[in-house]
Amino acid sequence: MTEVAANCVVSINFTLRDDKGDVLDASPADQPLVYLHGAEGIIPALEAGLVGKTVGEEFSITLEPADAFGDRQEDMVVSVPRSSFPAEQELQVGMQFQAEDPDSGDTRLLLIAEVGADTVTVDTNHPLAGITLSFQGNVHEVRTATEEEIAQGAPG
Repeated sequence: MTEVAANCVVSINFTLRDDKGDVLDASPADQPLVYLHGAEGIIPALEAGLVGKTVGEEFSITLEPADAFGDRQEDMVVSVPRSSFPAEQELQVGMQFQAEDPDSGDTRLLLIAEVGADTVTVDTNHPLAGITLSFQGNVHEVRTATEEEIAQGAPG
């Protein structure tokens, strides 16, 4: 029986809840999440919690913010000029945009927290930062990855 380990393609059925028990995400019943174990395709602490599991095995893994998306950082809530957004774009609190971080070049998700006449307050924290996450589910399938999958760092 194949166990979840590095260089395995793993399929899991899961439900993700926050610390209040609210469902944040779930795999559709007929579409398990598929990832290459060891390629950092999922949260590393979740990946570590799945090591050694076998097909059909249930799991319940709770991740503190530091092991998931980090703690909320108030210095990541910043005001930017309204001119940073397209003039024709109607901005509303709660809207999300992707932007490139000028320092790292990474793409970040921005959440509009406040819209003023000249400035827009955006929250650059990950939407799940500061939240304890709980994953429950089962291992649907485990197989050895092909050389091509290992080379590309992702399944099939």
